[in-house]
Amino acid sequence: MGIRKRTVGVWGIWLLASLALAGWLGLPLLKKDTPKTAFIPGAMTHGHHQIELQCGACHGDGFNSQEVLQDACVNCHGDELKAAQDAHPKSKFTDPRNADRLANVDARFCVSCHVEHRPELDVGMGVTLPMDMCVHCHEDIASERPSHEGMGFDTCASAGCHNFHDNRALYEDFLLAHAGEPWLKPEPVQPPRHGWRHDMDDAELVALLRGDGPPPASVKEPEHWDGNAHAEAGVACTACHGSAEQWVDTPEPLQCARCHESEVEGFTRGRHGMRLGMALSPMTPAQSVLNMHVEASHRELTCVSCHGAHDFDTQKAAVDACVGCHNDEHSNEYLRSPHHDLWKREKRGELPPGSGVTCATCHMPREVHNGDVRVQHNQSLNLRPVEKMIRPVCLTCHGLEFSIDALADPHLLENNFRGKPDIHVPSVDMARERDESRDGKKGLY
Repeated sequence: MGIRKRTVGVWGIWLLASLALAGWLGLPLLKKDTPKTAFIPGAMTHGHHQIELQCGACHGDGFNSQEVLQDACVNCHGDELKAAQDAHPKSKFTDPRNADRLANVDARFCVSCHVEHRPELDVGMGVTLPMDMCVHCHEDIASERPSHEGMGFDTCASAGCHNFHDNRALYEDFLLAHAGEPWLKPEPVQPPRHGWRHDMDDAELVALLRGDGPPPASVKEPEHWDGNAHAEAGVACTACHGSAEQWVDTPEPLQCARCHESEVEGFTRGRHGMRLGMALSPMTPAQSVLNMHVEASHRELTCVSCHGAHDFDTQKAAVDACVGCHNDEHSNEYLRSPHHDLWKREKRGELPPGSGVTCATCHMPREVHNGDVRVQHNQSLNLRPVEKMIRPVCLTCHGLEFSIDALADPHLLENNFRGKPDIHVPSVDMARERDESRDGKKGLY
């Protein structure tokens, strides 16, 4: 009898332990914001670690096939690849004439080159193939380009050279078109921002601005309301907060998308807002892999984190909001850089608008959309590889050769471009030499 009791007791303990373990493992699966580290086979890459809580965003509900993973990649990055005119699109590898290349790199699927949960394979920018992968398809490049004789295939992605997906800034006709430019252009000024109302017809816009009736009688006008952009546009309190019967003191983080759809779309694709785009809680600096100010660790990153809830100070959003969180060398050195000096002079009225260079100037550049100049709010869009900054950012003020050399100099990147580059990348030189060797021939290369 005693043995039976002990057996029952052991089984009972085992059952309780099993239930406790199942609860401990099962609860994270049910709650979106609960850490799921017990289920993650390895660390995520630099760009995806924030959304590791949302396994289904990539894997689907049942951790399905490779096609499901591919769809997840394209859903987030497809528009970017299309805009970049992807130099190695999927169609290049589904073409029967290129079937032999699949044996080397099956680039029909993103995960062939970008494997998650394998940090030991990451060679930078989330690439998990060896850096000499280009040799498999371009082994005979020196016969076509004598200038490439003796170059190692681990240098293909160096600054001023090639990127697997986007080579727009390095096409030979582009290099030649910008050859010989001065390091600083005569009038280095950004285009002025304008336009967002063109996304809506007048009736829709007026309805949004008026909101849903009067606010509660107890609500007072905010201290900084007078003179800001929303006040001047006639935006009512209820446009964001709701009517008196449905008043919300703190609107939803993505409430701004009702009027600023393109800006919010960009924000949710970048590292600052991608968690909101995945229906997770807002990112905080504590979740970053970069150095951040300790006192900023708890701040939630939403639209109003940078713009303010009522004052909408774009100057604050362009610099103060950035250096208030970021504590890495590049960010700290900005305050001692020539770029920051230009920004201070613009604020004092010594230089015309658009002459200063802020954090946002480079990381949230102005883009033209259907005649409107808007700010790209995806601050991750031109970060990796850094050469993606050449066209939308650097060339606004600088010549191409200087820009390529500056981005290739790691010391300049660290000290926020205080000085001139000590490195020279011969991309433009090589294009010139090849052009001259054609003996006056015209047409495409």
